[in-house]
Amino acid sequence: MVVLLCNGMPTELFSQTDTTVSVPNADTASTSNLKSKVKYSAKDSIRFDIPGELVYLYGNAKVRYEDIELDAHYIEVDWNKRQLLAKGGLDSTGKETGLPVFKQKDDSFSAQTVTYNFDTKKGRITEVNTKQGDGFILGETVKKTDEKNYFIRNGKYTTCDLPHPHFSISSNKLKVIQDSKVVTGPAWLVIEDVPTPLMVPFGYFPTRKGRASGILFPSYGESGRLGFFFKDGGYYFGIGDVVDFALTGDIYTLGSWAAKFNSNYALRYRFNGNVSINYSEIKTSEKELPDYNLFKDFFVRWNHRQDAKARPGSTFSANVNAGSSGYYQNNISSAGNYLTNTFQSSIAWSKNWSGKPYSFSASLTHSQNTLTRDISLSLPNTNFSVNRIYPFKRKSAVGGEKWFEKIGISYQNNFQNNILTKDTLLFKQDDQFRYGMSHSIPISTSAKVLKYFTLSPSFTYNERWYPETIRKAYDSDAATVLTDTVKGFRAARDFQMSASMNTRLYGLVQFKRGKIAAIRHVVSPTVSFGYRPDFSAGSFNNYKNYTDANGETVSYSIFQNGIFGGPPSGKYGAVGFAIDNNLEMKVRQQTDSTVNLKKIKIFESLSANINYNLASDSLNWSNLNINGRTTLFEKVNLSFSGSFDPYISDSLGRKINQFEWDVNKRLGRLTNANTSVNFSLVGGNKKERTSTKGTDAQLQEINRNIQDYVDYSIPFNLSVGYSLNYSKPGLQESQLNQTLNMNGDVSLTPKWKMTFNTGWDFIENDLSYTSLGIFRDLHCWEMRFNWVPFGFQQNYFFQINVKSSILQDLKLTKKNDIYDR
Repeated sequence: MVVLLCNGMPTELFSQTDTTVSVPNADTASTSNLKSKVKYSAKDSIRFDIPGELVYLYGNAKVRYEDIELDAHYIEVDWNKRQLLAKGGLDSTGKETGLPVFKQKDDSFSAQTVTYNFDTKKGRITEVNTKQGDGFILGETVKKTDEKNYFIRNGKYTTCDLPHPHFSISSNKLKVIQDSKVVTGPAWLVIEDVPTPLMVPFGYFPTRKGRASGILFPSYGESGRLGFFFKDGGYYFGIGDVVDFALTGDIYTLGSWAAKFNSNYALRYRFNGNVSINYSEIKTSEKELPDYNLFKDFFVRWNHRQDAKARPGSTFSANVNAGSSGYYQNNISSAGNYLTNTFQSSIAWSKNWSGKPYSFSASLTHSQNTLTRDISLSLPNTNFSVNRIYPFKRKSAVGGEKWFEKIGISYQNNFQNNILTKDTLLFKQDDQFRYGMSHSIPISTSAKVLKYFTLSPSFTYNERWYPETIRKAYDSDAATVLTDTVKGFRAARDFQMSASMNTRLYGLVQFKRGKIAAIRHVVSPTVSFGYRPDFSAGSFNNYKNYTDANGETVSYSIFQNGIFGGPPSGKYGAVGFAIDNNLEMKVRQQTDSTVNLKKIKIFESLSANINYNLASDSLNWSNLNINGRTTLFEKVNLSFSGSFDPYISDSLGRKINQFEWDVNKRLGRLTNANTSVNFSLVGGNKKERTSTKGTDAQLQEINRNIQDYVDYSIPFNLSVGYSLNYSKPGLQESQLNQTLNMNGDVSLTPKWKMTFNTGWDFIENDLSYTSLGIFRDLHCWEMRFNWVPFGFQQNYFFQINVKSSILQDLKLTKKNDIYDR
């Protein structure tokens, strides 16, 4: 209902549920100096007081002026003063509703009352609640001086999104500069409406959107072995959307320190990545004491990814993980980094030519073992390859395909420049690098034989180029073998021929009754033959001889130090036998009125292979190798392998031409075996428990009783891995490793979560690396506790902190690490 009043008396009455009304003609003069038209509407009613130049808006009232939007239960517009007043109302239950919501551009807030002047664009707001950046500002009284500045009396700054926040930083005076910053006078921390003694003389909270440079405040504490410290303090450089970086460091009062550089970069549709460079000097004890140590460590990480659409046919990627061997042992790190003893890196570029069969790639690779301190670098490593081509294939085939048209040829070229040394000797010795180039040309074809057999012959030619070779001689005076390097280009060549024939046999047994519907057995036998001449023969000029101290002639390869090795010695002509088995069955499953068939894998693969060397005068049989894998209950992965030597060994551990069966009545001697069992469990999905059998009355009673039982549904993840490794190659003592590893997490409630990582070493009869963690979601805060109860990395870490990154330094931390003991 809309009522128009003139001199206080209603002159016109008309029904209207929603209207957008411009200023009446009688009021035009008084509003003519406004820059823009004021639009307003209301769901309930609009009342005009023309003599007083007032407009009253009731029920879901709205006012729009330029970039300002104001919504409230009640709005009063005073054209004489050029201002409006907005406030909420009460619903039928007496609950407050329709509180004013003021919006200007990207800025918005709710309040108890809002007063705004169209001319000065100033306003006064009570009980304000507004969002600035990642935080919220609450104030008793707010004065708006222009589009960007607000002054707040008795205000609060918080990152809690509740109307009544769990915590706040309170101050009597606040100034808000929209999309820039919030500045306060003396401020103190309030938790659950309880003021704390934690105070600061002033507060500064950036609310600017996007990246912004600024100081990174350090965390502080005390270490029993390193002294008082400041950690991770520095400066962040928010250069732009393409790149940013942070320089941070740690400093300890007893002399230890660390410096860190972290950067992220990204160019849309081109590439993205990150770089991390860390260096630390950790001092323990004093120089004059025997337990003094100085650990100088560094570590570099670089990840680079190229967008697939940036350069079609060409890719560049980098994954660098390199540093000193003791970095993650001497510095607190995650469990994954601490337990990793091998780091690998790769920087690679590759190029494919569209429609062409060839490609090229170049890479730099790195491998490092932190336990043995061995390091391997290959720079550069290039590869040029030609995919398989069919040179005899007719362009316009007439009739069936000829046998020679299936002959395929490919080519591989590889250049390597490699160094293998200890990390402490890297780049400190001369002539460490080895380099060379290899060529490989495989030729192969395949054909059907007797309809059911596939014959696959092949021939491979290999050639290696080296800039130097070696010569050996025995020095009787020094009683040692001298090795000389002979400069000069030499090529090492070899070739080999092979042929294999395989087929596949199927066996199927079906059952008309019972749970089992069918069992299928697939057998894949393979017979192969390989031949290679003896490249140590004098005609090939690959091997030389010298006479040792006992007068015996010793043969050696002049290419044995080559990066790709040299042609092998000894004539080889072997027949190979291999068989692979796959066993599956189908079982019947009753579902309502239908019967479904479910496939169950008994053995995904069960294989065995052995070779017989026709060219050898003794020890013709190779080891018998057996491998198997399967999946049990669709969750448990089981794999095993073993190698059996058919010959016995003498007292020196050398194999002699006598079978184990003849001496010990067994097929072979187990030289190594491996078994692993792994499974993962994920649970906690709550399902409604009901019954569907019985009459309606019985169903109601049964289901009512079911619901009386408490249904504990706790989400969890559990991964379990068991491994057993056995090795006894000769007369040495057998080596046995047996471990059980477990990790997972349990969500006791939606807010509580526990994590664990542990294992058991059956040989040492002791727990392996073990860690426990507890996490609690506290709405706008979070709590975490991590504990490594024993071992070199024994420590605990407890922290309660605000979730939002803008108040990341508002936290309570308690820890005890390896430097506190």
